[in-house]
Parts: sequence; C-alpha cells; structure tokens
Amino acid sequence: MRWNDREIRSDEVSALPGMAKLANLVRSVQTPEFAGMTFHEVAAKSALNKVQSDMPFRWTINPYRGCSHACVYCYARASHRYLDLDTGEDFDSQIVVKVNVVEVLEAELRRSSWSREHVALGSNTDPYQRAEGRYELMPGIIRALSSAGTPFSILTKGTLLRRDLPQLVAASESVSVSLAMSIAVGDDSLQQSIEPGTPTTGARLATVQAAVDRGLDVSVFVMPVLPYLTDSIAQLDSLLERIADAGASSVTYAPLNLRPGVKPWFAQWLARHQPQLVGRYRALFGDSTNAVKSYRASLASRIKPLIAKHGLGYGPDEIPMREPTRSEVAAPTLF
Repeated sequence: MRWNDREIRSDEVSALPGMAKLANLVRSVQTPEFAGMTFHEVAAKSALNKVQSDMPFRWTINPYRGCSHACVYCYARASHRYLDLDTGEDFDSQIVVKVNVVEVLEAELRRSSWSREHVALGSNTDPYQRAEGRYELMPGIIRALSSAGTPFSILTKGTLLRRDLPQLVAASESVSVSLAMSIAVGDDSLQQSIEPGTPTTGARLATVQAAVDRGLDVSVFVMPVLPYLTDSIAQLDSLLERIADAGASSVTYAPLNLRPGVKPWFAQWLARHQPQLVGRYRALFGDSTNAVKSYRASLASRIKPLIAKHGLGYGPDEIPMREPTRSEVAAPTLF
C-alpha cells in the first residue's frame, strides 16, 4: 500500500517540547488513513527492557509508546511524561514508533549473555494498536523470538492479532507462547465511551475464538473492573459466560487502579459521563491510587465464584498493585 504521508517539519515537531529530546527521531508523519494521529518514528537503541517490579516476568518489548486505543483508565498514560507530552490526548494521538525494533531485537537475542528468559509484549502499551496495521512490527518480533528459542507472551485488545495467528501457531511448536485478550466491559455503549479506540467486545471475543480454534491457549484479563459500572454480579456473570463460550481457558481480574497521570484523565471522564458516581469514587479512592481494601475484598467475593461457575481457570489473586508513594498520598483528591 502506498501511504500518502505528510512529513512534519522540524519547526512543527519542536512545538511538542519532548520531541527535541529525541536524538534518535527519524521523522514525524501524519497520514489521512490515521486522521488526528502523529507517528514519531525513532531508531531504538534497545528492544528488550528489563523490568524492575513485582511482575511475573523480567523482560518486555514495547514497539510503540502511546496508544490509540485511548482507554481512559490506561495505567501507562504516565509514561508519556518523559517526552513532556500530556497523559491525555497526547498519549492517545502522539505515537512513538520504534521502526528498527526487529533488527535491534535480533542483535540482542544473538548475544551470548541472553539466557532465553520469558519476554512479555503488551505490558505497557498495546502491540496490536492501530499503528501496527501500518508498521507491521509484530511479525518480525515473533519471528525473532521464536527463532532464538525465547518464550513470550502477548496481552492485547487488538483484533489485528488474527493476522499473525498462523505465525503464532508455528512459533508455539518451538517455544512457549502465551496469549491473553483484555476484555473489561461487556456493555457496548460504555465500552465505546471509555475505550473509544478499541475493537468491540464482540470482535475481541471472536478473536479469542479464532485463536482457540487454531489450538492456541488464550486467557482473558478482565481488567480493570470498574466500580459501580461493570462490577455487579449480573454484569460479571454475563461477561464471564461470554468469555467461557469463546473458549478462553482462564481469567485474571483486577479492580481499577488510578496511577499518577491517569487519575485526572479518568476523573474528567467520570464527571462528564457518570457525574452521579463522583461522590462514590471519592469515597473509594480519596487521594490513593487503589480502591479501599473493603471494596477489593467485596469484588473478590463476587467474581471468584462466578469464575468457578463458568469453568474457567483462575489467574493470580489480582495483578500485583504497588502501594501509593508518599507524594501520591499527599496529592489533592481529584474526585
């Protein structure tokens, strides 16, 4: 396909302050096929990122920074601050693309020091967001990892995963391949309001089914569960039934977590679309990033029996969530 790109001049790029920090910026482009979005193409120095956290993996790959899925609650929004971009609209529309990520990854995997540890994709921003339809980085990443005997996992909301199913099946014959689809909202109108750039829940469930039909194991991340919006027994029961019907093997859940950079954006959405809930969220979160423990316990008592009811396996007891820092606790409430 021939892309009708408009390359952005250097003086235009400088209007975005953080772009001047990118010595490895190749170009910034806009195209009619992705109206309202700018792709900042960079030459990455590294592909494998070592994780310093309590997550169950030590290595990740993030071919993109920022995400057109535009999920209001996305915990990765704060990552855009490193470019002096805001955690709201800039995160949704100013997408950093590591155009050479495959070549860099291949070189890193050839190092004698590489011990073929598990690598996670999708732990920060989605590798199958809309930009992947243009740049097609994932096939090369999958090929590099499987050729190097490196097990990997993919977490996504993107139905573009279906494009790579034949390659993932082939990869699974030589290395461990784990797939997970993130599905947080069963109601179509709410889903389009709070996740405006994502495929529908139905389309994601169809992608789960397509992967399962090819013999791949797929889990579903029901996260975040949104207090008073998606957390009733009826809502959870309906969503879990659809997930089980699609052939998913297990479910991992987590309640909403409002990290720095996310809370203001979510608070604006809540006040605009669900103003009747502002007071209840203020009581749940206050100045913290996590809902109060009593809510988390109540959610667990509702969802765990439903997971068992639908014959689904169960992931870890919530995803690990760090406690808020002193500065976050001291921050003024935004609800």
